[in-house]
Parts: sequence; structure tokens; C-alpha cells
Amino acid sequence: MKMAMELRVTRAVLEQIRAHAARAAPEECCGLLLGRNGKVMDAQPTANIAADRRRYFELDPQALIDAHRLARAGGPDILGYYHSHPHGPASPSATDAAMAAGDGRVWAIAANGDVTFWRDGEDGFARVSYVCPEG
Repeated sequence: MKMAMELRVTRAVLEQIRAHAARAAPEECCGLLLGRNGKVMDAQPTANIAADRRRYFELDPQALIDAHRLARAGGPDILGYYHSHPHGPASPSATDAAMAAGDGRVWAIAANGDVTFWRDGEDGFARVSYVCPEG
């Protein structure tokens, strides 16, 4: 999957992630980052099916399968994932690093009203800067 160098994220997506994190607290929320050509246009909430949702997240696999099918049918691409840290910083945890696939997708992490973006690379997570195209 080829990713644009500059990540563009709409203000609506940032608000969707923040709102989902607030609704889910004290549990972790999770979802998919959908878009095309390095522009995240939607944050699609998914169920967190982890056994301990206060400390971990696990995307609903059916939501992931459905999103892949939609992308193959011409819908938005899965650019990455998002989740929240209700009890920690908006940066990847040791658990996030252990669970990461190193596939180059973007991870957004929400904590304390902040949302940060990270690229999941072969050498671990790297912080990604972003711009909001609408200013």
C-alpha cells in the first residue's frame, strides 16, 4: 500500500475520534481510518472485542473484513486504525508496539482530548505530522 508523505486529516475526523474516546471511557475505543491518497476522510467506530477493554483494544474482525470488501468494490481505503488511551498518553504503549504489524498503516491515538498520528513501520512507530485541509 503506497501512502502519501503528508497526512491530511479533516477536522470532522478529529472530532469523531475525540467523541468516540469520550463515549467509551473508561474503556478503550477503536475504529478504522478510511480515506484515499493520504487523506483521512472518515473515522469509522468499531466494537472493541478485547477481553479487558479498560487496558486493551481489539478491532471487531467483521468490521475489518467489511471495510476491506468495500475498498475492493471502490469504496475508501483502510489507511489505518485508531484507539484511545483513557489512562495514558496519546502515544504508542508497549502493548501497541507488541501488537503492531509493521505494515506502514497509520495509527491515531486519542488521550486527554488530544489525537496523535503514528506510522506503524518495520522499525516500530514513527510520529506523523498532519494538516487539516480546511485550515
